[in-house]
Amino acid sequence: MTRITNCILAALAVFLLSSNWANSQEKKTPLPGEDWVSLFDGKTLDGWSPVGNESWTVEEGLIHGKGLTKDYGYLETAKHYKDFQLSLRFKCVGDGNSGVFFHSAFKPGTADVTQGMQFEIDCTMMKHTAGVYAEDGRGWVVWPAPENEGVVRMGEWNEYLLEVVGNRYRSRLNGVPMVDFTDPKPSSWDGTIALQLHAGGRGNMEFKDLWIRDLSKR
Repeated sequence: MTRITNCILAALAVFLLSSNWANSQEKKTPLPGEDWVSLFDGKTLDGWSPVGNESWTVEEGLIHGKGLTKDYGYLETAKHYKDFQLSLRFKCVGDGNSGVFFHSAFKPGTADVTQGMQFEIDCTMMKHTAGVYAEDGRGWVVWPAPENEGVVRMGEWNEYLLEVVGNRYRSRLNGVPMVDFTDPKPSSWDGTIALQLHAGGRGNMEFKDLWIRDLSKR
């Protein structure tokens, strides 16, 4: 075998190894739309931690939040998320009031919020579900358009799609775009996601089909 032949075979081997490596890398990178990850296995609260003294249980494949006291309660993800899309379904039981917090943090051992924002959940009409409330003292930063206040469904499952990218917050409720807001004064950029039970023991909440697409990794 000539020296030229050996060089050709060596080059071919390198090419094949490089191709195999590239293919393996491509397989590890999910395509858009295939990179959603479930946040709830339907059986346990693995990956979540309760904050406060309210009740969070899994029953018949649903997350049940039940108010036991007159304090706020939360169910917080173990992981932090910066930029993401979050899809979930919620149902207000009774006059339940809730929210989906993001970029959140809590004072250790308490349910006191030290940073974060929330996408509102309140199935009572005209209570601004899908609007954004800031926990930094500003209060409401954006409401849905008045004609969309009636999109939420009391006693039924509601489909919620939330997106946070930098300081831009968007929400969609039951297929209707609700808010698209760029925050001029964001006070937090990273943190946990948390489901809320409102203070005052105001009814119960149910959640299911929680999926997240982590945009920070893209």
